[in-house]
Amino acid sequence: MGPLQLVLVATAAWALWRLFRHYILRSPLDNIPGPASSSFIYGNLKEMFNRHGWGFHDTIIRQYGPIATVHSMLGARALYVYDPKALNHIILKDQYTYDEPGWFLEWHRMIFGPTLIATTGAHHRKQRKLLNAIFSIARMRDTAPIFYNVAHRLRDAISADLNQGSGEINMIEWFSRAALELAGRGGVAYSFDALEANSENSEFGMTVKQYSPTTIALHFWRILSPYASLYIPRVVRLALGRLVPHKDLQRIQMIAHAISAQSKKIYDFRMAAFQRGDEDAVREISEGRDVLSYIIRAGLNSKEERLPEEEILAHMSGLILGATDTTSNALARTFQLLAEHQDVQDKMRAELADAAPDGEDIPYDQLVHLPLLDAVCRETLRLNPPIGLLAREARDDIVLPFSQPVHGRDGSLINEVPVPKGSTVFISVRACNRNPLIWGEDAAEWKPERWLQPTPKSLSEARVPGVYANQMTFLGGDRACLGFKFSQLEMKVVLAVLLRSFRFLPCNKDVYWNLAGITYPTLGKDSDKLELPIKLEIIGGQY
Repeated sequence: MGPLQLVLVATAAWALWRLFRHYILRSPLDNIPGPASSSFIYGNLKEMFNRHGWGFHDTIIRQYGPIATVHSMLGARALYVYDPKALNHIILKDQYTYDEPGWFLEWHRMIFGPTLIATTGAHHRKQRKLLNAIFSIARMRDTAPIFYNVAHRLRDAISADLNQGSGEINMIEWFSRAALELAGRGGVAYSFDALEANSENSEFGMTVKQYSPTTIALHFWRILSPYASLYIPRVVRLALGRLVPHKDLQRIQMIAHAISAQSKKIYDFRMAAFQRGDEDAVREISEGRDVLSYIIRAGLNSKEERLPEEEILAHMSGLILGATDTTSNALARTFQLLAEHQDVQDKMRAELADAAPDGEDIPYDQLVHLPLLDAVCRETLRLNPPIGLLAREARDDIVLPFSQPVHGRDGSLINEVPVPKGSTVFISVRACNRNPLIWGEDAAEWKPERWLQPTPKSLSEARVPGVYANQMTFLGGDRACLGFKFSQLEMKVVLAVLLRSFRFLPCNKDVYWNLAGITYPTLGKDSDKLELPIKLEIIGGQY
């Protein structure tokens, strides 16, 4: 039996087992209310993983609250959760039972190799221990000048693009280019984009930005990926993927190849120069402040911390992709909101002027503690997390407790639910960040001033298990985003430089934020082009 036949047999067996479990066996999750399945095959997944799926998620939140049951593939039950006590168990207390789903791990291993988000257990903890040191406060302090250099080039390019000191600009394009350059310079000591006026985004930059919109259309294929991996080697799977007549599947292959090839090119160039004793290359690896230099240096100094080339390349690809998409979209959201709230923009500009009266770069330790700047970043990331939905899979049978009882379908009050092994648990980051029981009745409003006031009792008592600002945006536990300080510094440096140079004004066009693995903006709901137009005016004498 050939590999393709084995995959078909395994998939059919899996489907029959799922049907048996759905129609013959009852699940403990059946008593938890939730929306009806809309598809025999897909359950609720097509509504959940749809670029226009905001209404479906809001309906779950409004009708069923912090704990609900939804339907996955072939009738499988899954939980939809944003209850803080339940999240504490999923993210912290029982985090090794609730791990990344097998399809998520296998998908990222297939696309990028053994990157941090694709490993588990001792392997994951070893990787995390090494990478943790890279994102320390001391290293961020050293990285700030690199980020300022990129932000100044971004400012100059935007200024040159403005006609007679003002105009409308598609800011998502500039932020995407800047975020890629920030990730390149700070992550792998490589310049992807000169950020010159009247220049276009690089082909590589445009390729990276296609990743998130493409993956949202491939959720069904992602779920099937573990079954293919059982019988078909990665190289063969990638080759087969290029032959399947499915535009999104072929596009994701192209994106993965482009990012991996770029990582390989950068790594080979730097290692070849280092091995032949090139003075600049030796100094870069010995003293460099970027992530790649640190990984190579750690491996040279300690066998225990040495990583195989495949793993280094996977980390490079993961950093380039993750740091580009999330940061650019977070910056775009922030400037869009500031354009709509001129009073906050003016107050931020005054705060920055007080910190640096002569327009000089604000030192790291002062920049990260500017109250309003920090409040704006926190509030934007709370209200509009770039990644709004995550998934976990129960590795064993386990009981999940709730902070408040749920009314079961049978009329009983439920304080906890047994979660069978293999069940999927969807974590609604966005719903937790907007939960009025935690954040108050104005939870759905953008109010940076909430961070300038004492922490409300409801927030401190909720014990939200996030690593950042009592919110779930960067997650928590051993799966928390390691680079959240890196991302925060990028945002604050760009805000500090651009707000002292330009005034941002709304363009009154229909900007629509699409639901995806990482949300992204378009003009209207039907466009596939990333756009976020904002009006800019140069502020005289600021640089």
